[in-house]
Amino acid sequence: MPRQKASEEHRREAILRAAYDVAARHGVEALTVRAVAARAAVSHGTVLFHFKRRDELVLVLLDRVLDATALLRVPNTLDRLTRPTERMEALLRAEMDRLSRDPRTFRLFLEYWTLGVRSAPIRRKVSAALDRYRGTFQTIAEGVPDGVAAVAVSLVHGCALQALIDPRGFGIEQHLGAAARLLERLATPQVDAAERLATPQVDAA
Repeated sequence: MPRQKASEEHRREAILRAAYDVAARHGVEALTVRAVAARAAVSHGTVLFHFKRRDELVLVLLDRVLDATALLRVPNTLDRLTRPTERMEALLRAEMDRLSRDPRTFRLFLEYWTLGVRSAPIRRKVSAALDRYRGTFQTIAEGVPDGVAAVAVSLVHGCALQALIDPRGFGIEQHLGAAARLLERLATPQVDAAERLATPQVDAA
């Protein structure tokens, strides 16, 4: 029984990989049970055994796309950084680099985003994933003002979009430098104000 279960899990994973290949090559709209079965070299019935209908397959693949595009990977170097803005910049660098190197998956993320306009289940999944993504940014870079994490996520995804559209003209260092200066300006006034409040004021009189 355990061997059979492992075999079924392996087959389910192979079907998901085939679904990713079909969607990445031809778009999510081309993700049919028949196309996935052909790509995975299994029967139509085998795909339906693991995914009861096409909509289920589309949503499970979306989970995989969101794991790749809206789940923060924290670099090991972050532990050595203490300033919130430095931590945010390190996160930006890691995420900009990671997503800009994976254009096919980010293109699928954009396609799902568009499909979410008319599909409530897709819209809810994408929205929830982005909320978690922003929240993780905010937690790890604790100390930056509210709203900066949302700007950071927009910068990360904006860079990934530019890398997708114009890979030859995209330069991560140039974009990272501009992003770091923007975040510094957003964060510094409130950080300075907090420091002034924490510093005892000496009466000149």
